[in-house]
Amino acid sequence: MQNKGIIKLFALLFGLVSIYQLSFTFKANQLEDTAKEAAIAKIADTEDDYQSKRNIEEVRYLDSLKTTKIKVGDKFEPIEVYNLGFAKYSYTEVENNAMNLGLDLKGGINVILQISVRDILKGLANNSKDPIFNKALDDAEELQKDAQESYLESFFRAFDAIKGDTKLASPDIFANRTLSDEIKFDMSDNEVKSIIETKIDESIVSAFEVLRKRIDKFGVTSPNIQRLGNSGRILLELPGAKDIERVKDLVTKTAQLQFWETYKTQEVLPYLMQVNQTLVEENKAKEAKESKNDAIAETTVDQDSTSSAIDDLTGQIESDSTNVADLNPLGIQGYGNGGSVVGMFLAKDKEKVMAHLNAPKNRASLPAEMRYVKFVWGIQTEDSEYSELYAIKGNRDGVPELSGAVITDARQDYDQVSRPAVSMQMNAKGAKIWEEMTKKAYETQGYIAIVLDNIVYSAPSVSTGPIAGGNSQISGAFSLTEAVDLANVLRAGKLPASAQIVQADEVGPSLGQEAIDSGMKSFVIALAFVLLWMLFYYGKAGGFADIALLLNILLIFGVLASLGAVLTLPGIAGIVLTIGISVDANVLIFERIREELAKGKSQKESIKDGFSNALSSILDANITTGLTALILFVFGTGPIKGFATTLIIGILTSLFTAIFITRLLVDWYINRGGKLDFSTGLTKNLFTNVNIDFLKKRKIAYAISAVFIVASLGSLFTTGLDQGIDFVGGRTYQIRFDQDMSVEEVKNDLHNVFESAEVKTIGGPNQLKISTKYLVEDTSVEADEKVQSMLFTALQKYLPEGITYEEFLDGSGDKKIGKMLSSKVSPTIADDIKKSSIWAILGSLVVVFLYILLRFKKWQFSLGAVAAVFHDVLILLGIYSLTWRFMPFSMEIDQTFIAAILTVIGYSLNDTVVVFDRIREYFNENLGWNFDTTINKSINSTISRTLNTSLTTLVVLLAMFLFGADSLKDLLFALIVGVIVGTYSSVFIATPIMYDTAKKGNVTDALKNKVKEDVEEA
Repeated sequence: MQNKGIIKLFALLFGLVSIYQLSFTFKANQLEDTAKEAAIAKIADTEDDYQSKRNIEEVRYLDSLKTTKIKVGDKFEPIEVYNLGFAKYSYTEVENNAMNLGLDLKGGINVILQISVRDILKGLANNSKDPIFNKALDDAEELQKDAQESYLESFFRAFDAIKGDTKLASPDIFANRTLSDEIKFDMSDNEVKSIIETKIDESIVSAFEVLRKRIDKFGVTSPNIQRLGNSGRILLELPGAKDIERVKDLVTKTAQLQFWETYKTQEVLPYLMQVNQTLVEENKAKEAKESKNDAIAETTVDQDSTSSAIDDLTGQIESDSTNVADLNPLGIQGYGNGGSVVGMFLAKDKEKVMAHLNAPKNRASLPAEMRYVKFVWGIQTEDSEYSELYAIKGNRDGVPELSGAVITDARQDYDQVSRPAVSMQMNAKGAKIWEEMTKKAYETQGYIAIVLDNIVYSAPSVSTGPIAGGNSQISGAFSLTEAVDLANVLRAGKLPASAQIVQADEVGPSLGQEAIDSGMKSFVIALAFVLLWMLFYYGKAGGFADIALLLNILLIFGVLASLGAVLTLPGIAGIVLTIGISVDANVLIFERIREELAKGKSQKESIKDGFSNALSSILDANITTGLTALILFVFGTGPIKGFATTLIIGILTSLFTAIFITRLLVDWYINRGGKLDFSTGLTKNLFTNVNIDFLKKRKIAYAISAVFIVASLGSLFTTGLDQGIDFVGGRTYQIRFDQDMSVEEVKNDLHNVFESAEVKTIGGPNQLKISTKYLVEDTSVEADEKVQSMLFTALQKYLPEGITYEEFLDGSGDKKIGKMLSSKVSPTIADDIKKSSIWAILGSLVVVFLYILLRFKKWQFSLGAVAAVFHDVLILLGIYSLTWRFMPFSMEIDQTFIAAILTVIGYSLNDTVVVFDRIREYFNENLGWNFDTTINKSINSTISRTLNTSLTTLVVLLAMFLFGADSLKDLLFALIVGVIVGTYSSVFIATPIMYDTAKKGNVTDALKNKVKEDVEEA
């Protein structure tokens, strides 16, 4: 081998860099353990909300390491937490250099946000009332339910279908004052479309930047934010985020900050009383109609004496609660004393009250000067059952005199009574308007409401004169955390449109720790088996392969840490799978060396020829597997992308260690006078004289495969597959109980609540996976909370006595009872996932077909390989369809299953390509052999490698299946089936089909000559 010095240098440098990078991970883990110990020491486990408080204390401890500084010379620097001798690092630097753990290992949230393109279009059109424009928006919503195009493309298509003589450049649509500099009245629709496309893209980019700034200030480790194509979707991954509801609120808040003048209590009370009296009379009329014989109590309210009427009403309510429905149908619980609050109502009645106040028949009685009044609720504290009502002075256009666009800075502060508040600074234009508004409020003794996302946070009076300079403050009934988040949102800016969570995965931190523990256990068991097997089968040479394998693992983790890649649970599965298939290269090399030794060559010559002859098969096998992993990386998201990442890195590092490091070790040993047999006493003659006529048995194999395929197709068309929420939409929750559960009993209970729900056992009999399509179309945070609350109520009788809703959601504590994981997928994105998964599978087949055609120059090879892959995928789908109803673990068809299929495709091709390579070699070396002999001898000569690699990989997968995480059992089961079926198909399907098509086409001689030419050229 040439250039041994350079290879040694590279190996040494790569190893040292990997150890250096991983040292930060070990230090970060050490510091996190210290933080946990500090939190345990400070928070007693008898305290209420123990787990939540402990989480907060852990974060505070680690944050103190970031903020504490020591004086060095004339300046202060962050405290040193890691000293490597040649360099010193702060905690922030350690954290940034440590390996990033994914959502499933660290807990947290992974969401896909859909920025509303509809909202952006309405904004660009100045909320146009044009009927054609608005119908096109509605039609686009319908088109999106079964379309792969973007919402904007659907809107253009819908508009073109109904526009008639209406143009996009009409004054009522896009040729308005806002876009007057860019869109002219005489522009064609195509010209306007191009401009609107640019504007939409700019708005989504703006939303992306706003979200990025908000997340950067949130304080989680290694957040990931990506824009997904041009669909208006944005992916957010926040590993370690413990307050899930806070995250959801932060990323969906549009931050529409507005400043409005308000009406006073006495100006609005006559209207409230009039609406109340109208309701009283309507109820009387209704009662009279239903029961003419009942005596109807006459109730009158003197509308000329508003204050007196309210006092009387309140007194009657207090003295006789049975009259509430009769005398106070509007539900007035109190009123303001001449201030900005116009009424108090029960929080549970807010929707009903707002419906009555905004009813057209009631608003018609408003005075002309109040026709644009807008009723808005105030911010509500958690411990209050009442809500305050405000009446702001709206206008015809619904545009406030001052908006949040003028805010240049915002920070968390405290008001005059030491409550959390947010101080703001405005730009020059905003400061001038603010001064005018406060001057007017001061002179009229009025109030100014500070409204954020249609909620009044405060409505203070101005008692000290006009406020100059653009300084203002928002104070209200919110916590310190809410004040910090609000300041961050205002500082980052507002979203240009509403954002809805269309897909979400939540993992509790305790489940993440369990995933790490089980992943490491399966990793160690699998690694131990592979190391021992290589020693057993190849003796000392196997020991050298083991050293190369250990270096390979070090490099994989080192590269992941260096690139800032995220390690996920499927990623660990990818690494363990890489261990199984990484020995394949060494197996190929060692088997070739054994063949050369059997020919009577010297040890050095056999080693040289063995490495050389195996190189083509190694490269072809790994490239085909790498291509499927690459497609998985392109089409996958989140954990699936992590699986593909580790698989790709593993393939590259495996090639380096197997081809170069093993060679270095073998040559070093031989040059020192050592002797290698590449076998042991038990394996020396194993598979050396195999002479099976595989082609003769191909018809039997065809018949067996046909039976399996027919059974699979029959089950697929009748029973079907258990499609997960990735493909159909809905919400799913993984719940752990402190007792064994009856699936049917829980299912019946949930059926009464959600109308339909799927319940399955996952992991153990005390752990259930619950899926429901209830409110599947509603992707709002409020809908999430409603479904979770209903779930808690339905399951409460199975939970430990005294467990609170918050503890149920947290899913942690000593017993780790409650929600461990939850996922949500909207129907629209589910359809997109399903279609992209199909394209991923078809794309991998096309890419592989073309690659094999390029390498072997004959379509018969490509046809055989692709036919074998179709065979494997159909049987795998059939087995899932036949068994999902009674398997003790989830067998849903989701993105993870698609990852399994693509991995099976890569593995099956790996086996097939090795056989094809040997066929091509024998064509060239043995021109006197007939076609049948060449094929049979090629399969026989590779059977040792095929079984060796398959057995190693299979045992590794079984170790992961038995000892690994429950959430991976469906992926691992698919891989186990795939390895078995793929090994079978490479011998009995791919090669025979290639043989039959080549023989039938009478191209055997041409094929032989072409292969000879290719080898000579190479």
